[in-house]
Amino acid sequence: MPAPTIYYIRHGETEWNATGRLQGTLDVPLNARGVKQAGAAGAILGDLLARDGCGLSSIPFVSSPLGRARATMELVRSALGLTADGYATDDRLREIGYGQWEGSTLEQAEARDPELFARRLADKWTVAAPGGESYAEVQARVSDWYAQVSGAAVAVAHGGTARSLMVALGFETPQSAADLLIEQGVVYVFADGRLAKYS
Repeated sequence: MPAPTIYYIRHGETEWNATGRLQGTLDVPLNARGVKQAGAAGAILGDLLARDGCGLSSIPFVSSPLGRARATMELVRSALGLTADGYATDDRLREIGYGQWEGSTLEQAEARDPELFARRLADKWTVAAPGGESYAEVQARVSDWYAQVSGAAVAVAHGGTARSLMVALGFETPQSAADLLIEQGVVYVFADGRLAKYS
């Protein structure tokens, strides 16, 4: 069976993105720029779905349950002329949990836990923040989600889940993915053994 095509959108910008704070599982709303990015991603997605012959009424839409992803999904759907609420959520798509570091900048996290911060800096994929998750754990749950996708789908989630999916599907290594910039306002397409970004 061919691998499903995933149209993947990272949520739009929040003020914590703009100021470099670790959001993790906390709900932080989109800022004005993030709202515009979500609409732009919706327009790009519409062109891609039309190009690929995907009917809007037949392709499933799924989001992380976190508010910034859901708000982005609803803006994307509105840009496509769809009802805002016609999508599912899946907890396996939530952002990596940063535990006690959530709400902190990297500098604050380092000052709080310098030894653990240094270990995580050397191995971001397997070392977790205190009370948080490792990328390896996120990769396991995102892989579990992907294994149950049976056809083309639109997913709105996070930078951490995008990195984890890229590693799970062999597009990146843990080392290359750990610091990879996942852009907002664009659409990543996982299809036919290839990964492409559309902006």
